[in-house]
Amino acid sequence: MTNNHFGLDLFKIRAYWLMITLLILCASCSNNPVASKPTVADAEKFVAEAEKRYLAVTIKDSRASWIQSNFITDDTEVIAAEARDELTKVVKELAEESRKFDGLSLPEDIARKIKLLKLAVPLPAPSDPKEREELTRTVVKMESLYGKGKYCPDGETGKCLSLGDLETILAENRNPEELKKAWLGWHQVSPPYRKDYARFVLLGNKGASEMGFKDLGAMWRSNYDMEPDAFAAEMERLWQQVKPLYDSLHTYVRGKLRQKYGDAVVPASGPIPAHLFGNMWSQQWANIYDVVKPQTSAPAYDLTKVLTARKTDAKQMVKYGETFFNSLDFQTLPNTFWDRSLFLKPQDREVVCHASAWDIDNQKDVRLKMCIKINDEDFTTIHHELGHNYYQMAYAPQPPLYQNSANDGFHEAIGDTIALSVTPEYLKKIGLIDNVPDEKADLGLLMRLALDKVAFLPFGYLVDQWRWKVFSGEVGPGDYNKAWWELREKYQGIAPPVPRSEANFDPGAKYHVPANVPYARYFLAHILQFQFHRALCREAGIKGPLNRCSIYGNKQVGDRLQKMLAMGQSRPWPEALKALTGEDKIDATAILDYFAPLKTWLDEQNKLLAAK
Repeated sequence: MTNNHFGLDLFKIRAYWLMITLLILCASCSNNPVASKPTVADAEKFVAEAEKRYLAVTIKDSRASWIQSNFITDDTEVIAAEARDELTKVVKELAEESRKFDGLSLPEDIARKIKLLKLAVPLPAPSDPKEREELTRTVVKMESLYGKGKYCPDGETGKCLSLGDLETILAENRNPEELKKAWLGWHQVSPPYRKDYARFVLLGNKGASEMGFKDLGAMWRSNYDMEPDAFAAEMERLWQQVKPLYDSLHTYVRGKLRQKYGDAVVPASGPIPAHLFGNMWSQQWANIYDVVKPQTSAPAYDLTKVLTARKTDAKQMVKYGETFFNSLDFQTLPNTFWDRSLFLKPQDREVVCHASAWDIDNQKDVRLKMCIKINDEDFTTIHHELGHNYYQMAYAPQPPLYQNSANDGFHEAIGDTIALSVTPEYLKKIGLIDNVPDEKADLGLLMRLALDKVAFLPFGYLVDQWRWKVFSGEVGPGDYNKAWWELREKYQGIAPPVPRSEANFDPGAKYHVPANVPYARYFLAHILQFQFHRALCREAGIKGPLNRCSIYGNKQVGDRLQKMLAMGQSRPWPEALKALTGEDKIDATAILDYFAPLKTWLDEQNKLLAAK
């Protein structure tokens, strides 16, 4: 099964918890008059004190969260909750107090910090105490129902299946009826909170309106250093750039699925049934690689076997990643990283094993938490996670409110950019393989990557597009499911396995919807990583196919990358993008360049399939 890292690195863990816990904004958030008009000096003093308070509670929360994730007990959960409550209280107070500077002409730096502080609250509650309490209860209820969701076939409670169980079925089973049962089984968890979601929308919009935004969706889109409508147009522009590549992949996959399951299951035209892609939301398709893989592209090497044969241990796996960054002239990881990280699952206690990068003190105490397996997937994942750690160390000298990525898509994109340099050429340079395979062997590697990266793009876009329409009122509660499937057919070319109605609430079967986690960041990260990769390869003077390029060993490229990382969130993201790429607009043509050999092959195969 594929492994993704959505939202699970520390900077996103913090953002996620702010989304869940920063719900209760007190009545002083309303535009109450103040005793005296604040001054610029007042604002500067406020920001200086706010950053000190924010940093102190953030570090305390980080330490408590680390302990709780690595020693899961009732006591550590209480300690972590108490630290989180304190963080919540402080950020809530700071967000409230910053409102008194609304309308005041401020220096650019102070105005940016105050804006970032306000936007740290992606779900502002209404000023009415009863409505604030109701909103909190509603969100907690929806997330709880999602988390407890199970499917009990034939009503047998002793044989209930969790989401993980059902995902395994979708990934590994090739019986379409069993796949349909698994898909339908999970999608029955969300109708119970459909009405709750409608109420959540009303209350969330009221809170956003009191903060000065048109609606909650407009508030989210204000996080990108441009007007909300301009950001929406930018997302559509990027999608139109990548659509031809997605269409070619979709057409090819349809043909292979028809060969596998027959005309009765996969239609010759129109949307493809959603339960056949190996993933509950059809957002990544790598689990059906065995069905669609190029027949003439056998792997030229098996990295897992190489690592195992060399008796590589977990620490050495991480050392390979550190050596990659050292080759770019990045500093070695601090001793505390090696002393305090978790590389192996302990035998004596439960831990959260999902790979994540942590920044404990906003300085040099960075850590990796991962139950490492000696295989090719974890080898690449380590490079990805260390990308986050090096980003964290690079922006550590920035003021606390700037200690983050340029926008919320950059952090994940940087990790994936590094992972794109884990190529056969790189593996040969570090002595893990003896020969670089012929370019003909790249088709399999490109196909596998496209099933993750390219297949994800329309889903990454439409999740928030659906919510923007809901928040704006364009889509009302009576059309939630209809609008969801219209978008999924329009962008993904996917349909439900059986007819759906408004008795269903299929968008709510995706965690990020009931948990109120914005999703546009993931779409942006999937675009940006290829733009970053192309720019760095150009800087290195590397010619040839982009999928063959690795920036390993290039100190000039490392210097350019380091300078951008060091900016953190201190400047609008187009400036950070230009510092790295020379371009101030996100450009999805890089993903087209990267997959150009595959696109040519897909179009040839599609002609052959059409002729049969």
